[in-house]
Amino acid sequence: MRGRLTIFLGYAAGVGKTYKMLEETQRLQREGHDIVVGYFEPHGRQDTIAKIEGLELIPRRRVSYRGAEFEEMDTAAILARKPELCAVDEFPHTNVPGSPRSKRWEDVMLLLEAGIGVLTTMNIQHLESLNDQVREIANVQVRETIPDWVVKQADEVVLVDVPPQALLNRLQRGVIYGTEKAQQALNNFFKESTLGALREMALRQTAHEVDVRQVDDADEATDRILIHITESPATAALIRRGRRVADYLKADCFAVCVLPPAAIADLPKASREAIERHLEFARRLHIETRILEGDNAAETLVDFTRRNGVTQIFLAKPAKPAIPMLAKRNFVMEVVRLAKDRQVTVVAERRVARDQ
Repeated sequence: MRGRLTIFLGYAAGVGKTYKMLEETQRLQREGHDIVVGYFEPHGRQDTIAKIEGLELIPRRRVSYRGAEFEEMDTAAILARKPELCAVDEFPHTNVPGSPRSKRWEDVMLLLEAGIGVLTTMNIQHLESLNDQVREIANVQVRETIPDWVVKQADEVVLVDVPPQALLNRLQRGVIYGTEKAQQALNNFFKESTLGALREMALRQTAHEVDVRQVDDADEATDRILIHITESPATAALIRRGRRVADYLKADCFAVCVLPPAAIADLPKASREAIERHLEFARRLHIETRILEGDNAAETLVDFTRRNGVTQIFLAKPAKPAIPMLAKRNFVMEVVRLAKDRQVTVVAERRVARDQ
């Protein structure tokens, strides 16, 4: 049988996700369960380190990359040990290049398929569909993300919550980071307004997870969503937005690109690669993709919505009102005119933020 997945969800470093996970690990061990710690990242926090006492730790695997040594979770060793349960910190982590799998969540999926239950941790800003909202709130581009469909597989989502003011107090006391790093955090990500907004997102997501688990299959919605794919950089945000709405409505979701007949091979290389990249991104989020051919893009798109029972259409708003964008503006207005019996959402591109 597939292992049970429990996610301890927070909204920032220091809220206590790892502490709570290890506290639960200790409880399960006292109750007689065969449980190990597959990966643990203490970040020098002494109260968290104390929670590891008496637990079985699986040694990490050492990986060489560009002349440096790194430590990663040893998934093969955990599979060979075959415990009943395993605690794995930092669910969104990206493995060192050359590892058997690129993401830690992929390692966790392997453990679950082997029948090993997993307890793991993550922050709300690492959820793929919220990436653009987080960028706007915190002015940070989070690169390590987890597809929503992975989180939806969790049997239990435990919210680890602390008020922003209390979290800031922990930071100032040196509980979360050392003095220098703490000051950098206060000047950047750890602002009370930012933390408050992220906390609200975590609360909403947890409430959504509860609602999803309480809805009876017979009451499932009949909505179907279409996301229009183009070469525009704004398409990635459009895909995230459409996927999140589809999840809330429990709706089917399509990602559709419309091109003139036999035009894909004739597109400029940059345009072709951008479209293919967006289609692949949609597939990773478990969205069904289609490439349609038609001389009139708006008519072809709307015809597809009628034949497939699509109820909502998501389009990207042109970034600039310049003359070269006139055709795209006309396309959006033509879709709105033709799809009067459908809900059409035109999404503006969010501002660019710095990386994290």
